[in-house]
Amino acid sequence: MDWIPRTRLGQMVLNGEITTMSDALATKLPLREAEIVDILLPELKDEVIDLNMVQRMTDSGRRVRFAVTCVVGNSDGFVGVGRAKGKEVGPTIRKAIDNAKLNIIEVKRGCGSWECGCAQPHSLPFEVQGECGSVVVTLKPAPRGISLAVGDVAKSLLMLAGVKDSWGFARGNTKTKVNYALATFEALKETTRVRVTDAQRSRLNIVSGPIGITVMETDVDRTEE
Repeated sequence: MDWIPRTRLGQMVLNGEITTMSDALATKLPLREAEIVDILLPELKDEVIDLNMVQRMTDSGRRVRFAVTCVVGNSDGFVGVGRAKGKEVGPTIRKAIDNAKLNIIEVKRGCGSWECGCAQPHSLPFEVQGECGSVVVTLKPAPRGISLAVGDVAKSLLMLAGVKDSWGFARGNTKTKVNYALATFEALKETTRVRVTDAQRSRLNIVSGPIGITVMETDVDRTEE
């Protein structure tokens, strides 16, 4: 990969001083190069949430531009949302994906539902809420097996964030996919802002960022039993 970093964080990643996305975000250094995410999260997936064509008339004729909203995630604790505008669809989608990578966050997961108690980080650790425009999204922990009882847009974000079970409630004009997506993203951001004690972390099995293979091995062992 022929990449010359232009930021301090990029240089640290290239030199091998930082090897995980969690460490990169923990430095609090601005994330301004999409190549950093490509190196630290090679298994990242992307999805186009919304694609709109905007037309306007000018003295020289009709101008057409595209507005794209994309979400990226590794389905294991990291998710980001990005938007971009451009004259062509392909380059605009790629730009939106790069912007989503620069907005990536680390999501806390846990078993916060009183109906469950499985002690596996399959859901959210607590109730969170996010707003954008008229849309207000509330996400609540759900017991194991409920899956994602949310709208399609919110479901895409939660799946790419690695949340397997959740209740979801939305108010406002949820037909506006961009606001719905950004409100859900703001709700997931709240999991990173809320401080938890060691007792809460242990009781709800709160995990920040990737779970890795530990939980999957546990699930396999339980199945075999």
